[in-house]
Amino acid sequence: MHEETLTAIVNELNELLPGRFLGRVFQLSSHSLVIDFGLREHGYLFISVEPAAPRLYLIKRTSRELEKASVPLSSFGQAVKATLGGAALLSLTKDEGDRVVRFSLEVADDLGDPQRHALVAQLTGRSANLFLLDSAGAIKHAWRKLQGEGQQIDEQYRPPATQTKVRSAQAQESRPISHEGSLTLSAAADNYYRRIAVEQEFDHLATSLIATLKKEIARRRKLQTNLRKDLTAHGNPDGHKRIGDLLLANIANAERKGSRVRLQDYYTEGAPRIEIQIDENATLQEAANACFSRYTKAKRAVGELGVRLQQLESELAGLDEKLLKLERVVAERDLTALGAFKAKPKTAQAASSKKQKAPLTLPGMRRYRSSDGYEVLVGRTARDNDEVTFRVAKPNDLWLHAGDYPGSHVIVRNSSRNEIPHRTIIEAAQLAAKFSQASKDSKVSIHYTRRKFLTKPKGSAPGLVRMSSFKTVTVEPGENLERVK
Repeated sequence: MHEETLTAIVNELNELLPGRFLGRVFQLSSHSLVIDFGLREHGYLFISVEPAAPRLYLIKRTSRELEKASVPLSSFGQAVKATLGGAALLSLTKDEGDRVVRFSLEVADDLGDPQRHALVAQLTGRSANLFLLDSAGAIKHAWRKLQGEGQQIDEQYRPPATQTKVRSAQAQESRPISHEGSLTLSAAADNYYRRIAVEQEFDHLATSLIATLKKEIARRRKLQTNLRKDLTAHGNPDGHKRIGDLLLANIANAERKGSRVRLQDYYTEGAPRIEIQIDENATLQEAANACFSRYTKAKRAVGELGVRLQQLESELAGLDEKLLKLERVVAERDLTALGAFKAKPKTAQAASSKKQKAPLTLPGMRRYRSSDGYEVLVGRTARDNDEVTFRVAKPNDLWLHAGDYPGSHVIVRNSSRNEIPHRTIIEAAQLAAKFSQASKDSKVSIHYTRRKFLTKPKGSAPGLVRMSSFKTVTVEPGENLERVK
């Protein structure tokens, strides 16, 4: 606050406050107090020691407004209330050349004897503070903890030593407040700082909203890039199918050397010979099946990823348009329009309408978590095996069992059609070996397949299944997964 403005306000207060009694104390923020001196139509005394804008003047508010805006009193606020409650204001002065305002008050002690105290508002920028002094001028309470001589508890109060430099610097940054259009300078100061508060609120909200929106756009663009990479990694579906068909068509006349195979390309005019690479340990039939498998995955990926990419394009277009509107609103400084961009909180009714899935309870089964995050279920008895395989498992879940040995059915839960990582398959296979009669063997063959390829023969014993298709992996028995309670 400019010193000229502060001087004028102190002169106004000197016409109203002396002889008044200190009543209720409100704390509006971590740096501001409001004191009721019973002025009624003139309002309440407002003191702020916020370093960026220390100030003092009268404000007109209703007690209901103050109560609603108040925060719990700090230890300093409680000290003011306890020490000065009911005290009479004797005088109000401002130090010559300094932004230090002193309130001299008198209150009776427990024996009825009058005691003098002082409330000092030090409105000096970074060193702004509020002090409660005893009759000898010693500091008994301070709002902010500051370093410097005459600023510590139990010391004789002295204004900051750098006051002159601070005053000169601040005098260049601010101008006196004019009270044209206002009955009092306090009213003008209140209007001035309330406008500043609204502008600061606008700037803070605008910065936050723009940052949040840009973060959403960046997140979607990153997802878009990753999806495009995934789409590229799957390759051209028709290309995989074409190679698979050529492998089958050339089984009788293919020329093979290790992993290199020369084929007749019947899909190209003139049917030239081409060379491709396959797994050197795979037959042409197996290599063709692998190509058809990649074709199926790539075709599904093109469909699923294509749909998601279209959704992202639409979402990004909407977000970009929203950002342009937001930036326009900020440029026009339209607070009402800016408020419309704030996210609307979810209502309690909407939150409660979402049904929470009950946790899965599986008596008679062991539960694990694989290194890749997949849930793994292990049956205990033959009846538990039937339960976990035919009642709990879904069609795309992976089923594992020790080959040629009685043992537990192991299920790897897979809510999507994605391939289960090989590491998870090995870990689940180790469990299937561990909970079988081959658990003491150094190596155990484990059959695995999708649950949809299993059937149960009519009238068969518990735990017995029939597999229409399966693969085999050899592992060492082990229980190396995180057990889920």
